[in-house]
Amino acid sequence: MTDMGNSSADAEVIIYTDGGCSGNPGPGGWAFILRHVTTGKTIEKTGATPQTTNNQMELQALIEGLQSLQRPTRVHVVTDSTYLKQGLTEWIQNWKRRGWKRKTSNGLKPVKNVEHWKQLDELTQIHKLSFELVKGHVGHPENERCDELAVNAYKELMEP
Repeated sequence: MTDMGNSSADAEVIIYTDGGCSGNPGPGGWAFILRHVTTGKTIEKTGATPQTTNNQMELQALIEGLQSLQRPTRVHVVTDSTYLKQGLTEWIQNWKRRGWKRKTSNGLKPVKNVEHWKQLDELTQIHKLSFELVKGHVGHPENERCDELAVNAYKELMEP
């Protein structure tokens, strides 16, 4: 279940996410930082894909973060991706109602990145999410760290 709020007050964990590509499409990386609110324990995880898009990596970062949780959890998601936040808080219910189609000026079209969205839909049935949208590349420490981790992940993938 997603919550339109941006309060982390009742969160058990905070997941900071980011994803990016070298070229779009191109080699891409994702990263998340998961912080347990009570203990402060932090986990960082990254991954990379040889041919992907920025949006796919943004989605994958949250998928990976949510999949790392071992039980239903109240999660505060901090992201710089408007696409990710709006997709889960505003668009997804209409997409599902229309059979995973989105409205365009030329009628209904398939939702882009539908497999990622379906995975996120399943995960948001387990966990209760709230969202906070931050600006990227303006010095937010965890967002900057996720960006660094994601870039390093795809750079390592590109090394011979």
